[in-house]
Amino acid sequence: MAKINGVLGPIDTGDLGFTLMHEHILIANSAMRQAFAGWVDVDDVVRFATEEAKAAGSRGVRTIVDLTPINLGRDVHVIREVAERARMQVVVATGLYFHEEPWMGGWEPDRIVEFLIQDVEKGIQGTDIKAGIIKCATDQAVTTINEKLLRVAARLHRATGIPISTHTDASAGVGPGQQDVFEDEGVDLSRVVIGHCGDSDDLDYLESVLRRGSFIGMDRFGLDGVLSTDKRISTIAKLCERGWAERMVLSHDACCHLDFMPKDVFDGVMRPRVPNWNFRHIPDDVVPALRKAGVDEADLRRLTVENPRSIFEKQGSY
Repeated sequence: MAKINGVLGPIDTGDLGFTLMHEHILIANSAMRQAFAGWVDVDDVVRFATEEAKAAGSRGVRTIVDLTPINLGRDVHVIREVAERARMQVVVATGLYFHEEPWMGGWEPDRIVEFLIQDVEKGIQGTDIKAGIIKCATDQAVTTINEKLLRVAARLHRATGIPISTHTDASAGVGPGQQDVFEDEGVDLSRVVIGHCGDSDDLDYLESVLRRGSFIGMDRFGLDGVLSTDKRISTIAKLCERGWAERMVLSHDACCHLDFMPKDVFDGVMRPRVPNWNFRHIPDDVVPALRKAGVDEADLRRLTVENPRSIFEKQGSY
């Protein structure tokens, strides 16, 4: 077993248990929050997120990995309060999203790493909370700046030993492009989760990622407008039949608060369209559906417990 960085202190990997590998407690623009006190109702976010985390915990979830990157408004003060109130183990990320911001052009990767490494070795936002995973992202193509950010993630990983988890557009097939950059930087691809692969039922594409050694994130359950739950279940079941159960992890990519639209629109319009986009859907509905689709208990345990533990246990391999 190994010790990994958690929001409430070190976590023994043997205690991770049922782990949701790609979730979000709060996504909100930091500059707008700084400028306008009413941009986010923090008390309401903490209340709602605590209820969601407690509900997941009551269903057997022991650990939530919050993959909110720095420039999507990561706030460890909010995350810590939710973790404490819900008595939930939470692992928080460092790293940068794919949004191309003006400052990114003039900074070399190693200079960016000098800052991000502080999240892992010293603490985040003036706290003693240390990042346990690196988040990076690619939209529809690996652009010049995006390649730079992927190299930042790779070098930070090699310097710290903590794993990488990504955001991808599966419809654009960008997972292998991320792997190309990581491989060029000397990353062991088995230390990488290529995210949002569950948005695709193209087995050829998914196996092209898997054959290179990475884990794939089947991690957007509840977003049926992208791909239906039935197709997501069927895809996982087929991959298990082909021997890939040891290379997949599950999650929802759910957000307890998301400021991509006003809160009244998000709560009144968005949430009703995605009623299962929450931390409960996998234990409540997905696991039973996988079982019904023929995924055996050993593979279910791999998907929810053993694979997350394996991803985190390989720390310090560089």
